[in-house]
Amino acid sequence: MEQDKIIKGYDPVIMRRLLGFIKPYRFSASVAVLALLIAIVAELATPIIMQRAIDDTILARYYRLEKQTETTEILREQNLLDGAVELDSFYYLLESQIEKIPGEVKQKLEKKGLYQRESWYISEAQDDPKRNELFRRYPGSFQLVENYAIIQHSEIDKLTGEEKIILRSRNINQLAEQTLLYFGLLTASLIFMFVQVYLMAHTGQEVMRDIRGKLYGHTIRQSLSYLGRTPVGTLVTRITNDVETINEFFTSVATSILRDFSLMIGVIITMIILDVKLALITIITLPPVFILTLLFRTRARDAYRRVRMWVSRVNAFLSEHISGMEVVQIFGRESRSQRDFSERNHELLKSNLSEMMVFATFRPLINLLTSISIGTILYFGGRMVLETTVSLGIMIAFVNLIGKFYQPVMDFAEKFTIMQSAMAGGERIFNLLDTENRIPDEGEKSLPSPVSGRIDFEQVHFRYNQDEPVIQDLSFTIQPGETVAIVGYTGAGKTTIANLLARMWDLDGGVIKIDGVDIKDIPLRKLRETVQPVQQDVFLFAETITENIRLGADISDARIREAAEIVQASRFIEKLPREYETYLSERGANLSTGQRQLLSFTRVIAHDPRILILDEATGSIDTETERLIQSAIERLMEGRTAIVIAHRLSTIKNADRILVLNEGRLAEQGTHEQLIAEDGLYATLYRLQYQAQTA
Repeated sequence: MEQDKIIKGYDPVIMRRLLGFIKPYRFSASVAVLALLIAIVAELATPIIMQRAIDDTILARYYRLEKQTETTEILREQNLLDGAVELDSFYYLLESQIEKIPGEVKQKLEKKGLYQRESWYISEAQDDPKRNELFRRYPGSFQLVENYAIIQHSEIDKLTGEEKIILRSRNINQLAEQTLLYFGLLTASLIFMFVQVYLMAHTGQEVMRDIRGKLYGHTIRQSLSYLGRTPVGTLVTRITNDVETINEFFTSVATSILRDFSLMIGVIITMIILDVKLALITIITLPPVFILTLLFRTRARDAYRRVRMWVSRVNAFLSEHISGMEVVQIFGRESRSQRDFSERNHELLKSNLSEMMVFATFRPLINLLTSISIGTILYFGGRMVLETTVSLGIMIAFVNLIGKFYQPVMDFAEKFTIMQSAMAGGERIFNLLDTENRIPDEGEKSLPSPVSGRIDFEQVHFRYNQDEPVIQDLSFTIQPGETVAIVGYTGAGKTTIANLLARMWDLDGGVIKIDGVDIKDIPLRKLRETVQPVQQDVFLFAETITENIRLGADISDARIREAAEIVQASRFIEKLPREYETYLSERGANLSTGQRQLLSFTRVIAHDPRILILDEATGSIDTETERLIQSAIERLMEGRTAIVIAHRLSTIKNADRILVLNEGRLAEQGTHEQLIAEDGLYATLYRLQYQAQTA
């Protein structure tokens, strides 16, 4: 079964072909990708804003180093002099700056008394009366140096809450600015994510439209041999369900994969920017994530394949047995059918449980690894905070970033299933597109104008199956304007002749000519405008009567009404509520069989072909209706070449000539009277049918 084929997890060839459909929309896709990257940058900037707010604004811890040649050289090497506050004989550096100095260097400076672990707070003086009053109130706590007031953090605890607010009013203003910036980044991320989602959804819908159009255009040009052996449900599924999986791929998976990988790489880069040492410690905890993801990918793919296989088998069993329920009940096979279904249903249950087990194991393990990574950051980051080699803000930013790193991994399980469906759908779609089984349309010759309608069959051979010849060495000529009937036993090849003349199938050998031109040299559209059949099984579309007659051709309403009047179809059409604008149900279910047949006559007359093929065209019309349109058919065939394929021999007595087929060969030909007189195959057929009608 086609559904049992191996479903690929990822196929670069299929992916490349799928992405090829985006080329017409590469501008919107590029804008979507750019918007996605901007949104990710804005999202990754928020932990940095948080770190700056904690370290530089909320804590605002300064550490001081005495001005010595050795200290100055170290600060210059670490590029910290630009950010340092220089007061008297000291450099004051924020905690986020001091942590950049290697721990061993700080220990060396500490031993020499050049560095102290006490933290200080620096406030600008002489710019606020309330703060100046505060400085005078606590002369032992504040040191006024130049335009700054310096106080140890341990001394700040002695201040009241109101005094702390006065002291840190500038920090409060800075915190408000940073908060606004934080929410601004979140808003920017939201806006650009909306742009990305909308553009990718729009691109996905455009791609779906193109794929559906390409699939439909490809399918309607396939030969009847291909369409006959391919189930209609399969073709409809390709154009609907499989295309929908491609839409999910573009709108959900493709952008999610790009976002996830960009976010994960961005998290690692941001960590390295914040602190290289803590970033390396964090990265060491990540390999188990990748190993677990690879294992999950393999197990999930196998589980998904089993589920799809058994879903397919259960659906096939249900479709077959429900359709054949009459046979099951007639032969009393209900119990056996129930057992067979239960076995398949149980296998499907096992497959679903197996898939659930894979997913149920993956997420908790990822949660565990997330907790391990956070615990590692808390332990090593906490020690580094105590050693003042990492600031508290950086450690908090790392915890935030690791959560952002694992979020895409958690989403991977869901996206992987969609990607497998997209790969499977893409594979089936491209298999259909790559199947070329159509009637070649390479003819460039034109028929004479006007077409006279001469038909020549010259040693024609044809078979539907390799070992079953249907037409064998068949030759005959039909003169312009001649009405020729074709009769024979069932399977003699009567309808096949009509299909070959309209090139619904191609010959295996021989030549068919119209007005001396090989039909293979005539463009298919022109050929089928010239040769049109009226079949017993009439197909009507769920459209208005007018559109069912017109079929997209440039035919006026007046011509349609005239054609309907010729075949007496106007009698029932004008009794309908909306007359010619009445909508028909699917396959014309709201009309009787005879009415559908009358519409098929109207359709042919409106299109005015030069060669008519009547394939038992009046077989579904009652005697009264047939009598009404018989004269119209005679008028229709005036000046036209007509081939009449009939099982009721009484309807072809007036044909100019009758061809009798037997096992794909021309057995007899002549008028009705001549063939009766010969007392051959035709006469035998006529007597048998006459006796059956009499009985």
